[in-house]
Formats: sequence, C-alpha cells, structure tokens
Amino acid sequence: MFVIKRNGKKEAVHFDKITARIHKLIYGLSISEKDVIEIAKKVIQGIYDNVTTTELDNLAAETAAAQTTIHPDFSVLAARIAVSNLHKNTLKSFSKTAQLLYEYTDPITQTHAPLISEEIYKIIRKNADELDSSVIYDRDYNFDYFGFKTLERSYLIRTNGKVTERPQHLFMRVALGIHKEDIQAAIETYNLMSEKWFIHATPTLFNAGTPKPQMSSCFLLSMTEDSIAGIFDTLKRCALISQSAGGIGVSIHNIRSTGSYIKGTGGISNGIIPMLRVFNDTARYVDQGGGKRKGAIAVYIEPWHSDIFDFIDIRKNHGKEEMRARDLFPALWISDLFMQRVEADQMWSLFDPNEAQGLYEVYGEKFNELYTTYENEGKFRKQIKARELWTAILEAQIETGTPYMCYKDAVNEKSNQKNIGTIRSSNLCTEIMEYTNADEVAVCNLASLALPRYVSDKGFDFQKLYEVTKIVTRNLNKIIDGNYYPIPETKTSNDRHRPIGLGVQGLADVFLLLRLPFESEAARKLNKDIFETIYFASMEASMELAKEQGAYSSFAGSPLSEGKFQFDLWQVAPSDRWDWEKLRNEVMTHGVRNSLLLAPMPTASTSQILGNNECFEPYTSNIYNRRVLSGEFVVVNKFLLKDLIELGLWNPTMKNKLIAENGSVQNIPEIPTELKELYKTVWEIKQKTIIDMAAERGAFICQSQSLNLFMAEPNFAKLTSMHFHAWKSGLKTGMYYLRTKAAVDAIKFTVDTQILSGQSQVACSLDNPEECLACGS
Repeated sequence: MFVIKRNGKKEAVHFDKITARIHKLIYGLSISEKDVIEIAKKVIQGIYDNVTTTELDNLAAETAAAQTTIHPDFSVLAARIAVSNLHKNTLKSFSKTAQLLYEYTDPITQTHAPLISEEIYKIIRKNADELDSSVIYDRDYNFDYFGFKTLERSYLIRTNGKVTERPQHLFMRVALGIHKEDIQAAIETYNLMSEKWFIHATPTLFNAGTPKPQMSSCFLLSMTEDSIAGIFDTLKRCALISQSAGGIGVSIHNIRSTGSYIKGTGGISNGIIPMLRVFNDTARYVDQGGGKRKGAIAVYIEPWHSDIFDFIDIRKNHGKEEMRARDLFPALWISDLFMQRVEADQMWSLFDPNEAQGLYEVYGEKFNELYTTYENEGKFRKQIKARELWTAILEAQIETGTPYMCYKDAVNEKSNQKNIGTIRSSNLCTEIMEYTNADEVAVCNLASLALPRYVSDKGFDFQKLYEVTKIVTRNLNKIIDGNYYPIPETKTSNDRHRPIGLGVQGLADVFLLLRLPFESEAARKLNKDIFETIYFASMEASMELAKEQGAYSSFAGSPLSEGKFQFDLWQVAPSDRWDWEKLRNEVMTHGVRNSLLLAPMPTASTSQILGNNECFEPYTSNIYNRRVLSGEFVVVNKFLLKDLIELGLWNPTMKNKLIAENGSVQNIPEIPTELKELYKTVWEIKQKTIIDMAAERGAFICQSQSLNLFMAEPNFAKLTSMHFHAWKSGLKTGMYYLRTKAAVDAIKFTVDTQILSGQSQVACSLDNPEECLACGS
C-alpha cells in the first residue's frame, strides 16, 4: 500500500512514520506513548491505497480531537497536527502569499482575478521585509482544534480550491486592510489579534484587504415610501447589501395594511404578508458573498399596525403557506403605551398607517398623544383587548423563538442619536440602534474584546482592557473611511454619524477562570466594571479622534454635546474607577468622532475561532456534540474537565452521567457543591438575574445588546413576567431569541385551549406578580 507525499512522490506506508509524526507534536502535553500508538492505530485503519499525507494528517487530527473528553490536551494535539499540516501546504512568507493571491487567475476564464486589492498588494511589496519579519507563525498553534478548523473552513482565502492563507496571514491582511500605509499601527493590530486580545467581526475578516472591502456587519433600512416604487427600491437595497455579506434590519411600519385603498390604481392592498414573501425569497436567493452565509433579514413593525396578527405568525410551521415567510425574522418595535395597556388589561387599537399617519415618527409622550388622538377620532381599523395580542405574541415565541422584543421608547429616550430623529428599528441581531430614513441606510462595523485574555493570576486586568479598547475604537473608526459601501445611502449615513459597535466574548469564561458563579455578587460587579471600562476607554479614544479630525457632523444637539453619558440617561451613577468628570468636560469641548460606541453582539463565529463562550451569555451546556468529516464526537466544557481531572473524578462513568444529564452537573452526587454553583448552565440560572445583569451593564451600552432569554419549559405566565421585568428594567432589547428546550411539548395541545389557558396565565402573572408561583423563571 502506498501513500502520496506532498511533492507528488509515492512511498510505501510506514506505521512508525505516522507514530513519529504524532510523537513530535506531544511536547508539554499530558499525552503518553500509549496514547500516541492508539491514535496511530486508528489512522492506519483509515488508510487506503494512494492516500495523501494531507489526508493522513486530517485523519490523525480528527482522531486526536475525538479523544478530547479524555483530556483537554488532545484538542491541543489535534490543533498542532492540523496547523502543522496547513504549514506544510502553504508558504512561510506573508509577502509571497500576498503575491500568489494578487496574481491569481480565474481557472475558467483565464483572466486576472486578484483576491487582494492592488492598493494593499503594493503596500505589502513596499514593506515586505518588515511585514514578513513581524509575522509569528508559532501563534497559529495557539488555536484549539475547532477554532482552527473554523478559520480553515470559512475564513482563510483559497486558490483553486486549496487553502492558501495561514491564520497569521489573515490577521496581517486584515490589519493592513484597515491601516494601509500606517505600518506600525497595522503591526500593533496584527499582534493584538494574533495574541487573541480581540477580533474583528466576520465581514471584516472575510473582506479586509480584498478588492471589495465590505467590512460592515449590520445594515438598517426604512421603507423608502409606501408605494410599489418605494417597496422595490428598498428590496433592491436589501439585495445589494446581502450580496456584500451584510445582515439587515428593515422597518415596515409605514406600509399600508390589508384592505387599504390604493389611490393610484383604485384597488385594495393585500397587506404586508405578500410583500414580505418577496423579501423572503430575495433573502434566499442573494446569499452573503457567494455561498458564505445565507442572506438574513429581520423585519420590524410596531404593534399598532392592523396586520400585526398575521405578521407575528410568519415563521410558524403550520397554517396557510401563502401567509408564511420563514426565512425572515419578525421583530416588534414596542411602545411603553402597549405594555401599559397589557398590564392594565385595557383595549388596544389597530391602525392602518395610511389612515393614521406618523405614529412611527414619534415616541414617548408625543406618540401617546398622537395614538390617543387617532383613537378618539375613531380612526382605528379594529379594537381588541391588549392581552389578546400579547397572548398571540407569546404563542409565536413559544413555537418559533420569535418575534424579537425591542422597546421603542427606551431606545429613543436613551439614544445619543435622539437629536437626529426617531430610531425606527434595530438590526438582524437586535444590538444596533441607529437612525434611518429614506436617504440614510445605517451601518455598523463591529469587533469584540476577548475577555478571558485579560485574566491573570492577579485578577482582571482593567488597564490592559482600557488600552486595547482604545486601539480597537480607532480601528473601527478607520474602517468607516476605508470601507466599500454597497449602496450610496450607507456611505451618507456612516459619514454623518460614524457609529461603531464594540462587543465582548467569553464573559462566562472570565467568571470560571476567577471561580465566580454567574449569579454571584462578585460576578455582577465585575460585569458592570468591565462594561464601564470599555465605555470609558472608547469614549476617551473617540474624543481624542475628534481633537485630531473633528467631531462627527451631527454631534451638535446630541446628549453627549450636553455632557450626558449613557449612564446619565439611565440615571445611574458610575463607579470612581475612571475620571468621568474630566472626560465629560473634554467631550463637551472637543466633541467625539463617533455617535455610538458599544453594541455587544452575538459573536457566534468569532468566539468559536478564539475558543471562548459566546458574548456575555452563560454556558448553555457543559457537554455538546461537534460534527466533523469523520462523524460526531462529544466535547466537554474545558474548565469543568480540568477541575474533574484534578479532583480525580473524571472517568468514562462520569462522562456517561454528564451525557445522561444533558450537560448538567446539578444531579450528579459525586460533584462537589461549589462546582455545581460554578458550572450552572443558562437553564439553571434565573432569567431574572440574566435580565438584571443586562440592565446593569446597559447603563454603559450606548446602542443595545443581543440578549437571548432561555426557558426550558416556557408558559405564558413565566414569559409574561420575564418580558415585563425586562421592560421595567429599562432594557432597549427585551429579547433577541427565546431559546426553549421543550418547544415541541409546549405546543402539543390545541391553539384554542392554549389561548384560553394563556390568557388566564397572563392575568395571573400581571395582576398578582408576587403571588403567582408559575412566574419564578
């Protein structure tokens, strides 16, 4: 039997060569000679005639990764094999790799099809020696196996189907894409990213330094006008943005409802659902950048719109197909008045925006006045009990996890863009809150700080977090100027208001590293301190940029121009860790370069790259399955695994118990109480605590946060108390997704009985908030 080497030569298979290859990579790991032989044996079993050495390495890496539940070091070994394999198949020169990417020829048309931009290529050639000597390839070995495979699968640039970049090349390409001729700033950014202090968002990693550097993650649109021309103009904008790998939030409050008169044709409108189906099919057709991600659109509507009942059901699995748009994400833009009417069990009026105009253009008292005026004038299409609509919302959330809940008044009253106009929607992931109109499509560029990196033996390093945050703020500000804009309205908006979005990943990991249970007072304090530090550092950096380049053009009249920080709008006092009064005076004197700064986003892909838990969320489980080419295998929370190994409690029996308990340690008697506290999953943490922590950091978040809520077995009472707690806590985003375990069981009974029992549950939870036992979520 033969193996084909990387140079194309054939060689007889040697078992000892495979063993030696693995053995060379186990330095410093708790992996024995016996383990190496076992892995080599499994690799041999997968050998076939003329197998390539690359395929052998992939098999060895997957075999090692499958042993991760024995000891975390197997994941390190798997990564070493995979990285070493990539290194053998790629060039050890950043400048030569850049040349390959720039000189790439399309294999079908035989035309020059550069994969990096001419501008960036020229900069690399001019500074080749300095850049080549700054790249440190050993850092590729700092990724865990799954982080590395995520990079390899989706992020590293390929030529002719083969990966050409190394992770270090990617980080340097991104750094140069942002900083261009400023080589020192690029090297500084490269070092911080490659040492895992922070990471830019996925579109920035995909596109920085390429011929079309579309580096923004989020786009927010309003319907340009309620007409065929306006609707299809907005649709075209969505298509062009999706093509450039942007996630979309679009508000449709102004689109007339079913049965409305159409002056131009003398006809009657079919309402918003047929229109949404066209948007749905566009999202399916135009994926995000040539098959990288499917197009994704969240649609926002206010609950006074008379098509609201049809709207909240668009993702349901049953019902008439022509009334569904399952690839869109429905979202509610909720006024305080609606929540008050639900709470007081009052009537709620549904309007056609064509007949009751301007409701979406006002908020707070002005909205209340206009809404009640239209009610008194009898302009409503229909009046219902507010709780009837509330129950329908909860029913849709239990079945589909949506609609999202965003609170319009909290968003606008606590926005630094309130001087520009009324904010009409959020984005795809509910963390961006930016102004839009027919001429402005809002955009946001994102990056996340990798919080576990700031933990040392001495505790949490706030000073380092402050320093890195300032650098990342400058990076995101630079992206605004160097970005490719898919449509001109995006550039108009970004140039005027210059918003950015800083987020985090790995907050739960920080708590585990510092041995703080998620619900502990110490964890809650650290949560606040971290976000206060990020807000202060980014604000200071933005003020310093304004000194150099001037304030953003719509600064005058903003809360910041009056010396009001986000926590002032929440009426919360900051700690004395940072000198806020000095900064307040400087901001009022010099302005800031960016209207908005913080927007903790979901970090789904980038936290996988860096091996951290997502954003600010608790762990959803201590055990989960990973699918790879050779099949599925189990992965255990690395911190728990380490603890159980040290206590001598880790063995196959314990592993099976953990699997039987679906990743929960609470009912395993051998596990000590302190570990049970530390390793509570999100299903075992009170959602009230999750909401409280969101509100506590919310005072330092000038946009919003992608707040998922988790309920193993949701019912109307628990959901109602949860939503009302979020609303009364002042959150802008009350809920991104509702994550449930028993969604199937929850909807087994018929809709009618659900609505009946639901309305009594809602009454129970609202009328007797302290007495209703079912509400203790």
